[in-house]
Amino acid sequence: MSKLKVACFGISVDGFGAGPDQSLENPMGVGGMALHEWAFATRFFQQMFGNPEGGATGVDDDFARRGFDNVGAWILGRNMFGPVRGPWPDDSWKGWWGTNPPYHVPVFVLTHHPRDPIEMEGGTTFHFVTDGIHAALERAKQAAQGRDVRLGGGVSSIRQYLQAKLIDEMHLVMSPSPLGRGEALLAGIDLPALGYERTEHMTTPNAMHVVFTKQAR
Repeated sequence: MSKLKVACFGISVDGFGAGPDQSLENPMGVGGMALHEWAFATRFFQQMFGNPEGGATGVDDDFARRGFDNVGAWILGRNMFGPVRGPWPDDSWKGWWGTNPPYHVPVFVLTHHPRDPIEMEGGTTFHFVTDGIHAALERAKQAAQGRDVRLGGGVSSIRQYLQAKLIDEMHLVMSPSPLGRGEALLAGIDLPALGYERTEHMTTPNAMHVVFTKQAR
């Protein structure tokens, strides 16, 4: 049965899932790249971006690989797709990832502004969903054909799905770096009250991995 999962989502030690002032120069907000340094060092990440010999193995690498296991579709928020705000001015922006994005499956982008699908190299097609998080999840599960749906972020999208109790599993990676300001992931959210329990945690020199799973009630 298809599940909705958050995987490898970086947060700072002071609870921010993105830095402030997202821009072309700072795709994850000012300072936000520090949340993902643990992943950049892994062999899986290096192989994904064309370096077959580099990168470290171990716990961080294992979690990075797990994040892509059995994924048949993705959901992204508008900010995760790019820095363009409001109505799409044209069709020139096609994401941060070049002509061959790392998804290789259908990707459903949450937005208030319609846009035609974008077919990219490697099997990625971006679909733009204007009728809310439930509609996006339904379409993503249909596209996944029994495999899981990965919710990539950003912070606002994860918060919406959490508060709607739609996320089945959430893997957070806490960086030892503070951001000081930005987008707080869990502020005001009571995970136990929503039915989420910690089911796994491991610490490495680079990060702490924590997995929360929604319990049947």
